[in-house]
Amino acid sequence: MMLDLQREARDHSPVVADLPHLSASARATWLGRMVNEYASGSVFDALAAQIERAGLEAVHVRACRRFAEEERMHGVLCGAVVLALGGEARAPGRKEGPLPAHADATPLEGVLRNVLSISCLAETVAVSLIGAERLEMKAGPLRDLLTRIWADEVGHARFGWKLVADLLPRVSDHERLRLGVYLAVAFAHLERHELTHLSLDAAPPPEGAELGLCNGADARTLFYATVQEVIVPRLEALGLGATRAWTLRPALS
Repeated sequence: MMLDLQREARDHSPVVADLPHLSASARATWLGRMVNEYASGSVFDALAAQIERAGLEAVHVRACRRFAEEERMHGVLCGAVVLALGGEARAPGRKEGPLPAHADATPLEGVLRNVLSISCLAETVAVSLIGAERLEMKAGPLRDLLTRIWADEVGHARFGWKLVADLLPRVSDHERLRLGVYLAVAFAHLERHELTHLSLDAAPPPEGAELGLCNGADARTLFYATVQEVIVPRLEALGLGATRAWTLRPALS
């Protein structure tokens, strides 16, 4: 399926730095982001449906549906950058697989597993990586666009952390223990996903930051720091065995 955001992206195309020697790599970077961000909308749609099936409060369902629309708009905004760089906001789409059903868990525990994975892990990492990229970028329209995306990701992460804190008192000690065990799987998936997208071959010159190009090795370092210094301690504070889970996560294949 082709993802074509040409029409939607035209209304948001920012002015970007004129750096012809980096245009091709920047177009590829933002086109990849366009596809990934747009596909993330289906993840929050699925989470909204799961929360609704579990009988949780409607306000959480509405929030996830709003997040889905924000993710699709992020795809449009990334496509707008591709247009500004002389490319086309058109690429093969990526269909997200279904959310894990967690047949071995109660509906509430299943929601918590997916919220932990999506918001507390993946979205928190996104906040860190996009925030660092934003700080390195010069003030201007592209930084404003990235700030809009970053602010939404902050909201997605905060939602997850608050929901987990609110729901954990409703689960049994046994369910809480199993959540800690599940975190090892979630951490392994997160690590595999992030390292796939943070290539060690990515080493743009300093001016690449003006177009949102980041150094892959530096981004990997920030990823591990975010997990070990932010995510793991926050999960431990909630009474989940995150330190053990991170240590025992399955090795990368």
